[in-house]
Amino acid sequence: MKLVRYRSVDGIYYGVESEGRIDRLAGEPFEGIERTGKEDHLSDVRLLCPVERPRIFGVAYNYRQHTDESGKEQPTLPVLFMKPSTAASGNGDAIEYPSDGEIVHYEAELVAIIGKGGRHISKEDALRHVLGYTCGNDISDRIIQRQESKFGCLLAGKGYDSFAPLGPAIVTDLDPTNLDVILRQNGAVKQAGNTRDLVYPVADIVAYLSRFMTLLPGDVIMTGTPAGVGPIVPGDELEVEIPGIGVLKNPVVAASH
Repeated sequence: MKLVRYRSVDGIYYGVESEGRIDRLAGEPFEGIERTGKEDHLSDVRLLCPVERPRIFGVAYNYRQHTDESGKEQPTLPVLFMKPSTAASGNGDAIEYPSDGEIVHYEAELVAIIGKGGRHISKEDALRHVLGYTCGNDISDRIIQRQESKFGCLLAGKGYDSFAPLGPAIVTDLDPTNLDVILRQNGAVKQAGNTRDLVYPVADIVAYLSRFMTLLPGDVIMTGTPAGVGPIVPGDELEVEIPGIGVLKNPVVAASH
């Protein structure tokens, strides 16, 4: 099932999309799917970020080849960070390049969306707590990130408004252990990985996170990026594609302040 959050002429809704038709839902899909009987057409609506103002968790160095290209030692446990809810944006939304930015990178990622909250979730039960999966781009200001990392922090460099594009849909019936993760910059493939190479798969991440905190419906987990990260500049067009989910497209623009 492919879930979309969208703006129609009469409001913002979730719906189940198939072949260009959207079955409108009553409320949010995290606790259950209730169809209203109303139908919208994909061509008539604007897709929005799949979750409004979510908590965003990230996992650093979760592909060994990316760890190697970063010049880091492979961590012996999941290295977690958070992005503020204001970083979240949707398909087609602009990524704002900071006015004082020098080195800003793309990072294509598989993203898990929590459907059923919980604490102390077992690895065996973890995927039952996942509503579905979407595409994400963990935009990162490397200069700020490197300055922060010296002191054991990872927030501001990844936390600018618009630095967490998500979308275009949440797909519920995917195997997260074998998905291609592709990034194109102005049409050229820059990243081409597969989630089978994740050091910590989705189930491990969900279980590990829930040891320390209660996971909530709508929480977003960015699972890490494969090798091939690189710089962006205003004017770029970025695409993150995960077959079975779709393509997340975002232009890069210069921030106005």
